[in-house]
Amino acid sequence: MSARVRGRAVTDQGYLLPTFLIVGPPRTGTSWLHSVLQEHTCLPRIKETRFFDDRFHRGLGWYRDNFPKSDLPMGEVGPTYFASAEARQRIAQLIPEARVVCIFRNPVDRIRSHYRLRRAYAMIPWDFEEALRKDAELMESSKYATHLKQWQQTFGDENVSVMLYDDLKQSPQLFVDELADFTRIPRFSLAPSQISYIHSSVPLTQPRSYYRTRSAGALADWFKAHRFGRIVAAAKRSRLGDWFLGGGASFKEMRPEIVSSLYDQFRPEVEELEIMLGRDLGAWKYREASLMSAV
Repeated sequence: MSARVRGRAVTDQGYLLPTFLIVGPPRTGTSWLHSVLQEHTCLPRIKETRFFDDRFHRGLGWYRDNFPKSDLPMGEVGPTYFASAEARQRIAQLIPEARVVCIFRNPVDRIRSHYRLRRAYAMIPWDFEEALRKDAELMESSKYATHLKQWQQTFGDENVSVMLYDDLKQSPQLFVDELADFTRIPRFSLAPSQISYIHSSVPLTQPRSYYRTRSAGALADWFKAHRFGRIVAAAKRSRLGDWFLGGGASFKEMRPEIVSSLYDQFRPEVEELEIMLGRDLGAWKYREASLMSAV
């Protein structure tokens, strides 16, 4: 259990923990949010600690050491938490009054972007259609209504906010204003460069060498797990990053029949989400409607 003190939670053992978590899912603007929130909140030094879903065994001391010393409100951006029942339960156990933010995007667009990222970083070796069959995370993370209900049941409707990637793209400042109000952090103004820069998977390509990139990713994970995330970040910005990331073949466009099949699969989820949010999401339900909204 924890208590809230000056924009952070305090456990019975005295560990300071976040009071808000942006739980994703992946490819919904979470990287952009992490970058713009860094100056105004206390976030982990690395974007994704993976503590609540993958590194919980390392203990609270390890988790807390990922955060810099700061008097700012504490939070975390953890896009892999959204579809993880274990992460949700662990967060509820340690921070039962956490403010939880979910961000949703056209599920088919999100899957395509998520696949490109995972393939570019050599997290998976398959082409798109094979990945849909073998990589459960791609599909599971787009079951918005299913997992949203579980987050609401666990934390209460009043502590779970749903935001849309469409709104982020249309009005970034209004988006962060609403996020700040919900997470109880002071509002802040975005710089022009922040407004114009929202992360995208479009420039990504397949890796030159799957095994070389895979090995580099495993090494990066080791550095992050041992709190050397700054080394990983510096390597990505250097020419060394270009050697391991990208440089391979461009991604092919999805076959229209596969796209239509994905829209058919996720339409029930989107329709249920429309009811839950009281908002029209028609562009997310049909391939043709999505193409029209992009014009």
